[in-house]
Amino acid sequence: MSGSPVRGIRTVLHPVSDLTRAKAVYTALLGQAPQTDSSYYVGFEVGGQHIGLVPDGGPQGMTSPVAYWHVPDIEAKLAELTAAGAAVRQAAHDVGAGRLVATVTDQDGNVLGLIQDR
Repeated sequence: MSGSPVRGIRTVLHPVSDLTRAKAVYTALLGQAPQTDSSYYVGFEVGGQHIGLVPDGGPQGMTSPVAYWHVPDIEAKLAELTAAGAAVRQAAHDVGAGRLVATVTDQDGNVLGLIQDR
């Protein structure tokens, strides 16, 4: 099967109802303070992984954790996924620093995230 290769899951975002309390729990779990700490996003870098806390599911309306697959070409991967039957939930868009993100749902409604760093 050809197409753009996947570089693996390196980012998982968790929707949280109380950012302050969640930050304390994840700090205890991971044994370190967050590298990104704002009122709209808290992010930890640990073991080559990025763990993010998103208050109230953020603008994407997350209701459960979403794993983000890192890919070299997000548009090509979106085309492959939709051709295979996935539905675009959130089109590719820039979230800053040249990072593109998108989400799709599989046939069972599971949300799959994609990230491309430029």
